[in-house]
Amino acid sequence: MLFKSLLLLSVYAVTCYGQSKVPVYVYYESLCPDSARFINEQLYPVAKELKKNLELHLVPFGKSSYTTQGSDVMFTCHHGENECYGNKVHACAIQHIQGNSYQPNISKEDLTLDYVNCLMHRAQLKDGAFPTKRCADEVKIDQWQAIMDCANSTEGSQLLKQHGDVTNKLQSPLKSVPTVAFKQTYDDELQKLSVSSFRHALCKNLSPQPVECLDLPSTGSAISSLGMIVTAVAVLISRLL
Repeated sequence: MLFKSLLLLSVYAVTCYGQSKVPVYVYYESLCPDSARFINEQLYPVAKELKKNLELHLVPFGKSSYTTQGSDVMFTCHHGENECYGNKVHACAIQHIQGNSYQPNISKEDLTLDYVNCLMHRAQLKDGAFPTKRCADEVKIDQWQAIMDCANSTEGSQLLKQHGDVTNKLQSPLKSVPTVAFKQTYDDELQKLSVSSFRHALCKNLSPQPVECLDLPSTGSAISSLGMIVTAVAVLISRLL
């Protein structure tokens, strides 16, 4: 009975180890080359690998600004008018994308990240119209028409304004784009680490750390903790055999 209990304990420890989760806010612009590079090369692969440890909040506004006149909202964007439209597409996608009942293992968050990753990559190619429909076809997003209708209406403007308010609450204006804030709090050192190695920055903020973080140089304490658990269980089991 004791043997079985220890065995179950060891399985539980390994299974549950590193199940922490941290909110991460990414403030970016739809036509910003640095934003595209970060999302395509850093955020997307890490978020796919460590999605159980990441509560991702995408905030497409960046260094834009807005003014209001009655119910109308006018935007000025860092990379021009086309970026204002692109930011609205992102805001509408975040709002309207839904999971598919025939793909229960793919969540709304998964689809949104896939779509945003595609939009950022395709928009940098500058090969025609903004890739709203093209990326929807690639990622298999059913709501592309709702996204387009939203981006071309007052709904898109209101959604983008909300992202602007979230951005301005952090910094007004942002010091740099993209900006990465853990727990919606800006930290200069974490910002530098995030844009150079988002995986390191995320792992640094997870406690306990998941197995995927254990091969990083800065995670020696996590390796030690896991090793102690495994060693202790192994010793106890060996004494019973």
